[in-house]
Amino acid sequence: MRIIFILSVVTLLAAAGGLTYFHPEAGWVFLILGPLSAVGIVDLLQTRHAIRRNFPILGHFRYIFEAIRPEINQYFIESQTDGTPFSRETRSVVYQRGKKALDTLPFGTRLNVYDVGYEWINHSLAPTHVDPDSLRVTVGSPQCTQPYSSSILNVSAMSYGSLSRNAIEALNGGAKIGHFSHDTGEGGLTRYHLAPGGDLVWEIGTAYFGCRTADGKFSPERYESKAKDPRVKMIAVKLSQGAKPGHGGILPAAKLTPEIAEIRGVPLGFDVISPPAHSAFSTPIEFLEFLARLRDLSGGKPVGFKLCVGKRREFVAIGKAILKTGIYPDFITVDGGEGGTGAAPLEFSNSVGTPLKEGLVFVHNTLVGFGIRQHIKILCSGKIVTGFDIVAKLALGADICNSARAMMLALGCIQALRCNTNRCPTGVATQDPQLVAGLVVQDKKTRVANYHRETVKSVAELMGAMGVSRTSDLHPWHLMKRTGLTETKHHGELYEFLSEGDLLKSPVPTSFSRAFLAASADSFHSENA
Repeated sequence: MRIIFILSVVTLLAAAGGLTYFHPEAGWVFLILGPLSAVGIVDLLQTRHAIRRNFPILGHFRYIFEAIRPEINQYFIESQTDGTPFSRETRSVVYQRGKKALDTLPFGTRLNVYDVGYEWINHSLAPTHVDPDSLRVTVGSPQCTQPYSSSILNVSAMSYGSLSRNAIEALNGGAKIGHFSHDTGEGGLTRYHLAPGGDLVWEIGTAYFGCRTADGKFSPERYESKAKDPRVKMIAVKLSQGAKPGHGGILPAAKLTPEIAEIRGVPLGFDVISPPAHSAFSTPIEFLEFLARLRDLSGGKPVGFKLCVGKRREFVAIGKAILKTGIYPDFITVDGGEGGTGAAPLEFSNSVGTPLKEGLVFVHNTLVGFGIRQHIKILCSGKIVTGFDIVAKLALGADICNSARAMMLALGCIQALRCNTNRCPTGVATQDPQLVAGLVVQDKKTRVANYHRETVKSVAELMGAMGVSRTSDLHPWHLMKRTGLTETKHHGELYEFLSEGDLLKSPVPTSFSRAFLAASADSFHSENA
């Protein structure tokens, strides 16, 4: 793209020069081509805007159209009908925080506070001061010898292959600056994750990319050599993801380069589709033994798993297996069914998997009910963008939040919805070298760090306004919801919350009885379900 543009400019200027030489009266051509050429060259050389860098001159039209469209009306149109993950106003907050620009809004709330579903938190007449730097959580059960101090907001799973190398380096560089972690996604641990030096959560999926044998099985030797890298702080086994639960990961053939094929150990020219299930284990007990093995091979680092909640009895079976074996996962990441991805079947994205709120409350309740919640941290992911989003999830039982889409927006993603075509115009979700070059790591890693810092700061300010000092002080009754025109409830009234050990008593709570009776520590299957 850049070479073509430069050649075009040189050709046009040469042609204009020749025309003017033979026809002096045509000098006006230079008055047009000269400034346009200067604008194009500036676009190529600047590093802040990937669209202008990738599409010199033409890229300006995007900003022109964006500047003249109706602001408030466009917000309501987009938030209700356009089908994109976030409204323009929410995206704007991410962009502004990334640039360290003013992110306040005029004219009060854009939301109708009388709409059913409107949520809010109540402030206190005795506010507190919360230091944003204090909002960290230690991950590690008693069986972990290398616990990790985690930020409450981190980069969620996105693989190299799905994202470009520049995007991966910018995300990890931002994590390095801001002292938060970066989940590798299931695509494997690559030099682009490692080079910047940020904290990493190595995610291992069903295809075992980066730690697999020639026939696609788990390789302990390859795993151990990478898991002990000091930049790898935690290891996560992916059971399922919210965007396509029950379906293997997808990397379209158009985005599969020779380098990515070598990293993953797969052939070129075909879509890379991970198996839907793991081959290293087949029962809840075997699964926990696998986690314990991963922890030992890593040298005692925190090891956990990620899932979108599906059949409730299967997660209860894991809880029973924990009690039977005494093996604790150090953390569990709950991925909501609304989670995003660059490629997934429509039906899976829209209609499979438990939404984040329900999944989060269920996982929290199960661990509390079995009396093991204190040993296991809960992470969550799924359309988490703002400080309020984080406070709301912490109030419902999470300890830590991960975000993918917001981090992509901080990178410069404009939601062009070309993630699965290899034609992402901002260089975020493509392997096209010309488009990737438009994303300048040095600039974008700073924006990622800025977004993280300002969002965690907003969490601290919200908690201070609520009169709480620690994230553990947040509870379901802090989160309010309008359930009718004249009726509001807090989330402690909307959801059932179990007490410590309720699943160890007889009878178990009615809401859990069917799943509890069907669950077995020895099998993910049941004749009763």
